[in-house]
Amino acid sequence: MALNHSGTSAATPRLLLLLLDEPSLGLAPTLVETVLRVIAEIRRRGVTILTVGQNAALALRMADRAYVMESGRIALEGAARDLLDNAGVRRACLGR
Repeated sequence: MALNHSGTSAATPRLLLLLLDEPSLGLAPTLVETVLRVIAEIRRRGVTILTVGQNAALALRMADRAYVMESGRIALEGAARDLLDNAGVRRACLGR
């Protein structure tokens, strides 16, 4: 995954939304950190990012808002920081 740091012209469409499915699945820890840095850079550029994944700790670290699904339904939603601090989420999703 690489970012193009060159300027864009008016004819170049601007990315508004990026969908990521399991961006860290199967990656070595050093590569996960690289992916997180790239995602953070994309966010700084104003792109909305929707991530789906099983790694709740990682998802909550990089999100502003989160939805926790259980049996195909939204069980909890809110600010990612609030969900990271939620005892039920920590037990169910983070194993703590």
